Amino acid sequence: MNIIGGLTEKIRRLALSFPGTTEAPHFEKTSFRVNKKIFATWDAKNTRLTVKLSIIDQKVFSEIPDAFISSVPNKWGAQGWTIVYPDKIREELLEDVLRCAFREM
Repeated sequence: MNIIGGLTEKIRRLALSFPGTTEAPHFEKTSFRVNKKIFATWDAKNTRLTVKLSIIDQKVFSEIPDAFISSVPNKWGAQGWTIVYPDKIREELLEDVLRCAFREM
């Protein structure tokens, strides 16, 4: 399995481990949802996960040195949408980010 395929499976495994989570297409990305509300999207082409965090969680995760986590640079970022590069962070941090996004549902 290539790196992207491995990341896709890791993200899918983590996201779908939360109760009530479903997976569905979202344009050219994969979305993870609870009650039809998206809490994360996976863009395999660009190796980028986007999650919806609280503003406080977004700030905390963005301040971690070398975490490769930052707010989306537009009005969506001001609402908590956050970019994560899962190929550059530890699995435990990825799981924490996804858990926080899930809790915002």
